[in-house]
Amino acid sequence: MCAAALDEYCGSTFWNNSYLEREDPDLPVCVEQTVLVWIPLGFLWLCAPWHLVCLCRRTKVNTIHLSKLYLCKQLLVALLFLTAITALAVTLGEDYGRGTDPPSTEKNAVVYYANPVLYAVTWILLLLCQEGVRRREGAMDSATLFLFWFLLVLCDIFPFQTLIREALRQGEVRDLPRFCLFYISFGLEFIALILSAVADIPPGTEELIKKNPETGAAFLSRITFNWFTSMVFKGNKQPLVQDDMWDLNETDSTNYVNQHFQFFMQSELGAARVRYQHKLKKKSVKNKNKAVEEACQNGLSNGLGKGVSQDVLMMEEKGKKEDEKKKKKDQKKDKKEEEENYPNSWLINTIYKTFKWTLIESAFFKLLQDLLAFVSPQLLKMMISFTQDKSSYAWEGYLYAVLLLVVAILQSLFLQQYFQRCFLLGMKVRTAIMAAVYKKALVMSNDTRKESTVGETVNLMSADAQRFNDVTNFIHLLWSCPLQIIIAIVFLWVELGPSVLAGLAVMVLMVPINGLLANKARKIQIENMKFKDQRMKIMNEILSGIKILKLYAWEPSFLAQVEGIRGQELKVMKKFAYLTSVSTFIFSCAPSVVSLATFAVFVAVSPNNVLTAEKAFTSISLFNILRFPLAMLPMLIAAMVQTTVSRKRLEKFLGGEDLDSDIVRHDPSFNSAVSIRDGSFAWESEGEPLLKNVSLEIKPGRLVAVVGAVGSGKSSLIAALLGEMHSTKGFINIMGSVAFVPQQAWIQNATLRDNILFGTPYEERRFQEVIQACALTPDLELLPGGDLTEIGEKGINLSGGQKQRVSLARAAFSQADIYLLDDPLSAVDSHVGKHLFDKVIGPNGILKDKTRVLVTHGVSFLPYVDEIVVLVNGKVSEIGSYSSLRASRGAFSEFLDTYAKEQSNQTQSESDRSQDTSDLELIPDIVDTQPDSPLEDTVSSTLKRESSIRRSQRNSSVRLRKNSSIRKSEDVGESKKGQRLIEKETMETGHVKFSVYLQYLRAMGWGYSVIVFLIYFIQNIAFIGQNLWLSEWTNDAVEYYNMTYPAWKRDTRVGVFGVLGVAQGIFVFLGTMLMANAAVAASGILHSRLFTNMLRVPMVFFDTTPTGRVVNRFAKDIFTIDEAIPQSFRSWLLCLLGVLGTLFVICLATPFFTIIILPLALIYYFVQRFYVATSRQLRRLDSVSRSPIYSHFSETVSGLSVIRAYNHQERFLRHNEKTIDENIKSVYPWIVSNRWLAIRLEFLGNLVVFFAALLAVISRKSLDSGLVGLSISYALNVTQTLNWLVRMTSELETNIVAVERVSEYTELENEAKWVTDTRPPEKWPQAGRLQFENYKVRYRPGLDLVLHGITCHIDSTEKIGIVGRTGAGKSSLTNCLFRIIEAAEGRILIDDIDISTIGLHDLRNRLTIIPQDPILFSGTLRMNLDPFDIFSDEEIWRVLELSHLKDYVGGLQEGLQHEVSEGGENLSVGQRQLLCLARALLRKSRILILDEATAAVDLETDDLIQNTIRKEFSHCTVLTIAHRLHSIMDSSRVMVLDAGKIVEFDSPSNLLDKGGHFYAMAKDAGISPECITAL
Repeated sequence: MCAAALDEYCGSTFWNNSYLEREDPDLPVCVEQTVLVWIPLGFLWLCAPWHLVCLCRRTKVNTIHLSKLYLCKQLLVALLFLTAITALAVTLGEDYGRGTDPPSTEKNAVVYYANPVLYAVTWILLLLCQEGVRRREGAMDSATLFLFWFLLVLCDIFPFQTLIREALRQGEVRDLPRFCLFYISFGLEFIALILSAVADIPPGTEELIKKNPETGAAFLSRITFNWFTSMVFKGNKQPLVQDDMWDLNETDSTNYVNQHFQFFMQSELGAARVRYQHKLKKKSVKNKNKAVEEACQNGLSNGLGKGVSQDVLMMEEKGKKEDEKKKKKDQKKDKKEEEENYPNSWLINTIYKTFKWTLIESAFFKLLQDLLAFVSPQLLKMMISFTQDKSSYAWEGYLYAVLLLVVAILQSLFLQQYFQRCFLLGMKVRTAIMAAVYKKALVMSNDTRKESTVGETVNLMSADAQRFNDVTNFIHLLWSCPLQIIIAIVFLWVELGPSVLAGLAVMVLMVPINGLLANKARKIQIENMKFKDQRMKIMNEILSGIKILKLYAWEPSFLAQVEGIRGQELKVMKKFAYLTSVSTFIFSCAPSVVSLATFAVFVAVSPNNVLTAEKAFTSISLFNILRFPLAMLPMLIAAMVQTTVSRKRLEKFLGGEDLDSDIVRHDPSFNSAVSIRDGSFAWESEGEPLLKNVSLEIKPGRLVAVVGAVGSGKSSLIAALLGEMHSTKGFINIMGSVAFVPQQAWIQNATLRDNILFGTPYEERRFQEVIQACALTPDLELLPGGDLTEIGEKGINLSGGQKQRVSLARAAFSQADIYLLDDPLSAVDSHVGKHLFDKVIGPNGILKDKTRVLVTHGVSFLPYVDEIVVLVNGKVSEIGSYSSLRASRGAFSEFLDTYAKEQSNQTQSESDRSQDTSDLELIPDIVDTQPDSPLEDTVSSTLKRESSIRRSQRNSSVRLRKNSSIRKSEDVGESKKGQRLIEKETMETGHVKFSVYLQYLRAMGWGYSVIVFLIYFIQNIAFIGQNLWLSEWTNDAVEYYNMTYPAWKRDTRVGVFGVLGVAQGIFVFLGTMLMANAAVAASGILHSRLFTNMLRVPMVFFDTTPTGRVVNRFAKDIFTIDEAIPQSFRSWLLCLLGVLGTLFVICLATPFFTIIILPLALIYYFVQRFYVATSRQLRRLDSVSRSPIYSHFSETVSGLSVIRAYNHQERFLRHNEKTIDENIKSVYPWIVSNRWLAIRLEFLGNLVVFFAALLAVISRKSLDSGLVGLSISYALNVTQTLNWLVRMTSELETNIVAVERVSEYTELENEAKWVTDTRPPEKWPQAGRLQFENYKVRYRPGLDLVLHGITCHIDSTEKIGIVGRTGAGKSSLTNCLFRIIEAAEGRILIDDIDISTIGLHDLRNRLTIIPQDPILFSGTLRMNLDPFDIFSDEEIWRVLELSHLKDYVGGLQEGLQHEVSEGGENLSVGQRQLLCLARALLRKSRILILDEATAAVDLETDDLIQNTIRKEFSHCTVLTIAHRLHSIMDSSRVMVLDAGKIVEFDSPSNLLDKGGHFYAMAKDAGISPECITAL
């Protein structure tokens, strides 16, 4: 019926099969005039409304900008409009023209009127559409219009060739006007198509496009990611840096994503909170009811209820079981409720709502791709039947080949769009979560803060956000995998009937087996992590305490320890590797076993079932499709489970309570600056209030001191004023802005100037004034970059005093109205404190007109303050001026008495040091006399700095109060030199040398490497053999056509097929096993080489290399060598062999293919090279830009109170957004680079498929169908393998860098041999005589001398004191005795043996040092004293008694086996110092060097140590490096060093009489000759 109407409409037949059943098929003219016209026009009409809407909107249109491109497009459409009108005119002319003599009775068919009209209307519509596109904001071109032109040209190709063929057949053109019009319009359409593929860039956006090419990319460039090519070229020319990264799209920026996310989060979280409140209410009601119910029940139970428990009574009743069930249920419920005592299950909804559209779009693409995936096997089936049927026309084959190509290309395009969307989504989800966590951290209350440590919150940001990122990448597989499985099964059922179930059963069985293996593997992994942690812990300690190891010659003991742990770790690794090889065996066997099961069942079920080529190869390609979803599902589910954990953690954190912002009011009507009315404040909302009934009024401009004993609530008072505490009653009012100086200074990782400015604009004069007042000028002169010096994390390169002064300067610069100073003067020396008080805080300081609240312990400042608030146990006990409180004899005067006592105790020790400090602090020039002299050798000062950093976290206050000033000068020296001290870590760029691969293979062992390669090679041959056998098998179908298939033949076919399949599995298994062995061997060798070498590297290396860098070699790089490299190496080998096998099979089937391989391989090689260079660098940039996010975050969390006090939350939020954006800038191109590569490689793969099919069609006469099926089904698989090969190559190249980095450290130069051929006598040194002969030394070649020719003679059992200013070379002297640094000239003799001739261990074992910093290692106490187990327990207890530790150790549960924690943290500093003394006593050397501990030893411990040394080491030669002159006044002689020379060397009394250097120092320290006689 329909066809008839169309025949009428066209005036010719619409359809007739005869058109196709011939050598040169064609479409009927009618189809070309109707269907092929309606398709493109219909498409345009559907899309037009969307473009026309833009015309209706009132947008300010840029009429001036009519680009040439736009005008050309409009002109073309106008011309097309004219052709349409002309065509109409021609028809009208023919029908109603007067020209013809007899008027033709036959009118033209309707179509000749309809089509021109349709076209004319369409062109007018198109004119409007193009104008609409121009008006659309930010539109460069239109995808729909491009597709329209594309469809139009495509559909017009058919009439194009029909007309030509017609003309050629007849030898003339019959309908000339229409013929010409068609070709004219076709030309115009073709030009329009080309123009529509070009982006129309509006003026003014060029700059934007330079910064972000994506915004200016046309539709074609967008779907092929061609806009990214410029980045790839750049990356190939030179390594990319952060500045090469393009700007982000507005919609990808953190700010944009976060705003959307927060918008949905607020509503969802609000709803969740309401639900949570309901639940709580319900629960409380339920609990009440329960109680009532139980009471009733107990009452009713047969009157016995009182004494007998309920359960016993229930025994007789039937209901017992149900009851128990209910109880269990209740218990479970309760448990669950306990787990979820926070608003829950809102995060997923929020994410869904925020990114709904991206999700829907990507789902759409995924669906299309999944459906297209099943078209290829069907085409393959047709292709095979085409080759079998020799009578079919050739054009069919070409059609199938082209269709295969088209389907594959569409599939690639859809797949890449889907991936692009998903990865973008993952990135945005990660961004949103990171930003939300940061935002939450700025406002969270103290309760929430207590629940999670800084580390845990950073983890939320790194690990948990990353988990969400990974899961969202693949979220669509949840529905796509089942869908693919179902469709595949349906198609297979069509092919093979029920025997599919056999194959399916095998596949399903694989899943639980894989699950089991994965479970086991996880357990092994956990065990492995345990050993890794242990090893890393020891490594960390070894590197921190490397100096001690060298001084005591303890390296062998630690070497053995680490090697032991590493041995166990490798054992576990081997286990893991074997397990993996089993799972690989199963996985590689799977495809062949599945196909074996299916085919065997299929052939066995009935003799009529013959395996044909179409059936076999279609099924195989379907099974290949099935493998992916079946492998992915379990992984996806595991990932989902992990994400649920992350979800709970994030919901708990983000749903926690915020800080109450109304605790502190800002009401300007009050007349006092700070007023607290009857306030009680607690740290937790339910906790006991710490401050009770506090009332306080502070008038503007007053200086108020807050004093009280430790723990009386001084800092809490400040916290309450900042609004950090919960107020249980009363209120606080503060007028004006606040500045806050915390007790422990918070320093950002920024320049010193930024730390002081803290976001306010820079003003030179005010800045200088503040710096002067805060006594920072001398420090700035010594810092390498002045106030632009970069300060490390946590202010690592500043001393405690400096940090505190910077913190004070920040407050002073901020020009606030009210200053809250929490004990800022405790961390600085007394005279600096005085300076700060006078110049900044006090009545004449720069803050004299502001309101100041000062918490202080310093009694000396109290007379100068306006008012004193005395706190006792959280209550204000009295308020008043100094004199009035003094007179009232209350709590205050008690406080004064106790503190005055303590201060008098301190003054003595302070006066000992005042000489050092005054010189250093106020006259920096002395220190800096020679600009290049390494101030007190750079090395040990760095070391001290390192260890002090490690210790300052623990007992900062004690240590810094005592020692800040002395360390300051050393720090200064360090950073002056520091420009050159710490060398920048080399970041590898460019290619990895081939020698590195060889090095790894050598570590694996050549034998292993060759055998592994051979085995994999044989496996590949078995694989190809199996498939060739299958194609032979399928040819039987042709041979035994319509005959009974002999059973023996069937059995042989199935048997050989199965054997070859299993053989593959076995070879893979063997290969993987051997590979695992080889890899473990390689790991072992590389690690032990690295470690033994690290222990033999000279000390200088450790001083110029941050510990983190060395640790990184042992952690990250060794991990890569252990786990990543073997994995990627194996995958790479398998992929490579797979690709080669595929090409081999195609060439076998169609030999002509070899010609095509070469150009394809070349293109492939270039694409791959370009990609690898860029991708590798982007990866590096990603990891480099990731760490600032986390460090900025942990910095923020630790400085929360400061940020909130200054009210800078917004600024920090912005900064966080900026750092995340910087990271996204390198993540986004990385995502795109993968898509760029994938689309190009898939295109190549598609070409391989196309050519395989094409060549099969061309040479079909000589081919059997089996080979065709084989070569095409192989080719269909090659796309993925090619993709993988590149991924693996780049991964292998990225990973192999670890070998490079490790070997870099195994080739470092070593120090002298530990033991040489010349060994000293057994009892050496017996006398303990020391001789220095013209001894000169420098730290590293190229630096100045530190000791300038020292000559002296020290007799047996002499006690020598060594003194001198900082940097005079005191410590260098000890370093030389131990040969930590080697002589430049001269020599040292001990008992007449030149120490440079013997081995280091022989020398270091016979000397003993008690170092300045007591370093302990984690392990038992016994191990710390005697790591080699040489001494008996009795000896050890004896030395413990001598070092006054016997009572302490005896009181411990484990005694000598007591575990010392890392760095000895569970012992006090004094006890650690005593342990070091015990070590020295145990070694019984004749020469003792005592580097006196200034740091953390109280006077009492110090006396103990001095006395023990005098008594126990009386028969030894003792050299004491003194920092307090008191301790060496009883020496036999004193050596005074200055700038590396001995200036005085005599007994103390003689030196005092002489009145030289020593006399001056003694006078500074308040020691007079009388003191000595007293001593």
